Amino acid sequence: MNRPQYILQPVNPYFITFSLAAAFLLNLMPWGRTLFIPDFVAVVLLFWNVHQPRKVGMGIAFLLGLLMDVHNANLLGEHALAYTLLSYGAITIHHRVLWMSLGVQIFAVMPLLVGAQLVPFVIRQMTGAAFPGWSYLANGFVEAALWPIASFLLLMPQRRAADPDDTRPI
Repeated sequence: MNRPQYILQPVNPYFITFSLAAAFLLNLMPWGRTLFIPDFVAVVLLFWNVHQPRKVGMGIAFLLGLLMDVHNANLLGEHALAYTLLSYGAITIHHRVLWMSLGVQIFAVMPLLVGAQLVPFVIRQMTGAAFPGWSYLANGFVEAALWPIASFLLLMPQRRAADPDDTRPI
């Protein structure tokens, strides 16, 4: 059987702002030096770049990257560059990704998320920072595994019917 197709309501700009702010706050949590902690801002930013490229673009990605750089006390611009490249890649492939099933979308967004982890990694190595180990790049794979969960949670408010009716099939 075919899976049901939902007619989505227009996204509320306040919900986009709330989801990006919530992802930023999750990145601010003191997780310690635990491995495999995903970059929540990258996942949510990628989601909105794929689903709403006209509302969330590279400018917002750059500003969020600067905020992450200030918070992490990194070189100013390393996350900004990573998020901007992530946003550019997502906007470039957003038409193709939306036609794929959710399981295949994981493999479509995985190179973008691993690349977003690779940019700060390379910049830190070029500036002489300590080598964090190759497991640092595994966070991109963890973020890709979170893609179905993020898609489900961030599309939930758009799936609601404006005026629910038991006799209407959609």
